[in-house]
Amino acid sequence: MIVDNALYHRGQRVALGEEGHESLGHARVPCDPGDFQWVGIHDPTPSELDEIARTFDLHPLAVEDAGDSHQRPKAERYGDTLFLVLKTLWYVDEEDAVETGEINIFVGRDFVVTVRHGQGIDLSSARRDLELRAQVLEHGPMAVLYAICDRVVDEYEKVGAALEEDVDEVEASVFSPARTNDADRIYVLKREIAEVRRAVLPLREPMRKFATGVHPAVSAETATYFRDVADHLQRVSEVVDSLDQLLSTAFDAHVARISIQQNEDMRKISAGAALVVVPTLVAGVYGMNFDHMPELHWQYGYPYALMLMASMVAALWFWFKKSGWL
Repeated sequence: MIVDNALYHRGQRVALGEEGHESLGHARVPCDPGDFQWVGIHDPTPSELDEIARTFDLHPLAVEDAGDSHQRPKAERYGDTLFLVLKTLWYVDEEDAVETGEINIFVGRDFVVTVRHGQGIDLSSARRDLELRAQVLEHGPMAVLYAICDRVVDEYEKVGAALEEDVDEVEASVFSPARTNDADRIYVLKREIAEVRRAVLPLREPMRKFATGVHPAVSAETATYFRDVADHLQRVSEVVDSLDQLLSTAFDAHVARISIQQNEDMRKISAGAALVVVPTLVAGVYGMNFDHMPELHWQYGYPYALMLMASMVAALWFWFKKSGWL
């Protein structure tokens, strides 16, 4: 369905009326030089997408990609139309989960068509914010592309900040005195970081081209805005890489702590066994029924054996305690 449809003249919105919202067949309007039209679509049906493609003369391969909500972020050019795929991210803290959506953007000489899949970012707010900045809108369709990229990358930073908090929690848990099982959470967070990386890394090269003005669709004036987006994207990429390394280190530390704890457990078990084995040895020797055995008929032999066992156990306990085995 068409969510919004408007014409922009000299940085100002010109409403198209209800017909522009309801009828795909009348979505395209004539534009004067410097004007452009922005059509926003959310989860279109194949027939709706085909009608939009015919209206704006979009390339079939790009339309096919726009209809599939599982595309890799990329920027491609089809004739005079730029096609950009963005992954939208948001974080569900209760589940340590990064949820994804997708935005497909067609940028022509006098139009912008955005096809949004899933929940993700509501482009209505991005549109309203951009409409308050007429000096940016005067840059034409690429201003819309900048506004969307800026909003998407800002959400990446929020996801990165949320992941940082969870990684800090994992580190605190791994190095806490209490015995914890953090392997499952570490694996979940590494998987979600991989999801963020799949959204961020492929986008770095297109943003670099936009920021440096290398891409033919971006003018030198517009490139200034994309430099800010590229800088934020680079920062998110560095955060993702550092978090992944921290989790790998935390997992190694977790495994090492488990190994150390197991060694400590074995030492305690060995010490406990020694406390039982030594008096058992004395009792076994003392309990052998031989006539010619030292102190066999001694009146105090039995108490002596008990005291010998107790003193040896006490000596072993003190030694193990001092050496840290108990």
